[in-house]
Amino acid sequence: MIERSYDGGLGLAQPAQGAQPLARDEAMRLLASVSYGRVVFDFRSLPAIRPVNHLVDDSRVILRTRLTTAVSNATRLNAGIVVAYEADSIDPETRSGWSVVVTGHARTLTDTDEVTRYEQLLRPWINHADTVVAIEPQFVTGLRIVPAQT
Repeated sequence: MIERSYDGGLGLAQPAQGAQPLARDEAMRLLASVSYGRVVFDFRSLPAIRPVNHLVDDSRVILRTRLTTAVSNATRLNAGIVVAYEADSIDPETRSGWSVVVTGHARTLTDTDEVTRYEQLLRPWINHADTVVAIEPQFVTGLRIVPAQT
């Protein structure tokens, strides 16, 4: 099912030629097929974007970060903060690929067993990552980009 009530800013109501909306399941499958993306969150009342690596587990997007990062601080100070997470795979030669945006509530995980499990499953880019953040998707949108027919 494609969520038409909210398109995550992707213009799904009137997609451009060569852009095909993705169903939620397909968008989550594609998101799970890559290991990095960008998290968008509120930082001092302004939008901030940080590149992070992730995994998709049980329909949640899981990130590992350091306790002192802006992402970690935002989720600790505001449990359930709304964030967006975007990942894509675009081939510049063929001008084809896909882009997925997940919008939902993020929270720092504190359950010891859950944290230990994710620490084993997700190796962060930066050493000393000590915080696990889970994003619970409320909206999942995406576009498949296909080359224009000439």
